[in-house]
Amino acid sequence: MRGAGFLAVWSDVEPADLVDYRHWLAREHTTERVTTDGFLACRVFRAARADINRFFILYELEAPEVLDGQAYLSRLNSPTPWTQRIMPRLGNFVRGGGTMIARAGRGEGAIIVALRTEQPLNDAERLANAVAACDGVAAVQIGATDRTRTLVPTVEKGMRRSEGFFVGLLVIEVLDASSVRGAWSKVTEMAPDIAGGVGDPEVYQGMFALDARIAVSDAVPVGSKLGADRGV
Repeated sequence: MRGAGFLAVWSDVEPADLVDYRHWLAREHTTERVTTDGFLACRVFRAARADINRFFILYELEAPEVLDGQAYLSRLNSPTPWTQRIMPRLGNFVRGGGTMIARAGRGEGAIIVALRTEQPLNDAERLANAVAACDGVAAVQIGATDRTRTLVPTVEKGMRRSEGFFVGLLVIEVLDASSVRGAWSKVTEMAPDIAGGVGDPEVYQGMFALDARIAVSDAVPVGSKLGADRGV
């Protein structure tokens, strides 16, 4: 939980593309991103639902200005061959970045609720502190999306079938699945306009994480033959 900025991405993957997608994430894409100036870390989660292959990726940024900065836009306008293969296959793609306006708690939970909203999350500090005080909650983060910086046209954006957008982000990190209910009850109590139409929140499990502080020294170089030349 570092940096003032964030980038959050959701997407669905067909079963036939799952191996290729997972290898792309772990062997190339996340390394490429966290070695871009302004990116601090990346965490990848998979929806706990058994009926869909849905993924949530949360990038920690030094500042929201990274989103339309030269370094990141250069990456987006020069997608690798592997990225060019993956992007058109992603379904229900939603992307947004901006400023983390509130944080509470400490550390990282094994399970998260990742909620995107169509309106801002008001009184964010109060909400974050109240939810973080619930039993089994490790940390809470609340973000506000910067529409202008998020929607800059790029080559990579043009490769996707469609792209959704959101206004607010709520990430609740818990120790176990049983802790979700209490945390969500607090959200429903304090922000009924946000939580009222959601029903049960979508729960995600941690799958992969990469920190910029170790990525450069430990990672296989982007574009290596580890996966790309095998067609995985």
